[in-house]
Amino acid sequence: MKHIYTYGGKFAQRHLTVGCLIRAKAQGNKLTQVTAFDAGEAAAAAEQGIDTLTIDTATIEEIRAATPHIFITAAQSMRQYVTEDEALGGAIDTMAKGADAIYSPRGLSTIERIAREGISVQGHTGLFPARATQFGGLRTVGKTAEEALSLLEDFRRLEEAGAYSCEVECVAEEALAEIKKHSNLVTVTIGAGSSGDIILSYMSDLCGDNDHPPRHAKAFGDVGSIRKKLVAERAKALAGYQAAVKDGSFPDRATSISMSPIELEKLREGLDKRTPVHQ
Repeated sequence: MKHIYTYGGKFAQRHLTVGCLIRAKAQGNKLTQVTAFDAGEAAAAAEQGIDTLTIDTATIEEIRAATPHIFITAAQSMRQYVTEDEALGGAIDTMAKGADAIYSPRGLSTIERIAREGISVQGHTGLFPARATQFGGLRTVGKTAEEALSLLEDFRRLEEAGAYSCEVECVAEEALAEIKKHSNLVTVTIGAGSSGDIILSYMSDLCGDNDHPPRHAKAFGDVGSIRKKLVAERAKALAGYQAAVKDGSFPDRATSISMSPIELEKLREGLDKRTPVHQ
């Protein structure tokens, strides 16, 4: 366990640090990363020994409380901040709440602005789903030598901007394997083969909870079927409840509490002696 102080000045312990990730890359040790959208998913990942999490910045406090020792990258969204100063302010706030690194999908100047404040930043290259129209739609990037060389330039620009890591999405596996040899960036990969330093998967994909998973995803469970059964069982219960109330079969004697006959008679006698309020 590594002893650290957070960006907010609080003492903490982590299984991994940024320094650990950099050393793992140098030593060829493969690490895992999954998304976590709430504290329950995060805790489940930590319990199974997942190495790192990527989460939305909005959930940092609840997820850090649930998983105090796991390495967390908090992701800013494309539309979350408009200016570089806003992105920096958001990054500082998120780091103070317990994040270990910030993912930014924005431009190099934003990444540089955040990195200059001593914050560990992860950039993005390869396919940007939100910018897929620029690539002619959702597709793999780097299948030609020319495009792969362009990716290498992306890596170099990110390093120059101060990023320590890069998410590499939907890149030809051979291209990434070669590019990695020419970059110090810790690569967090999804849909880019097996050469990445940290292999990222979405929780819904790996748990089999996505009706339309991407090609690069693999399900290791069947949460989707269980969830559908849960939905069907809930619907069955609600329909049964509605019908029982309407036909008078619920509440029934078994679910009601009765007075003793003697007390009931006393009640009736007492009511009979009272003068009705309205006549």
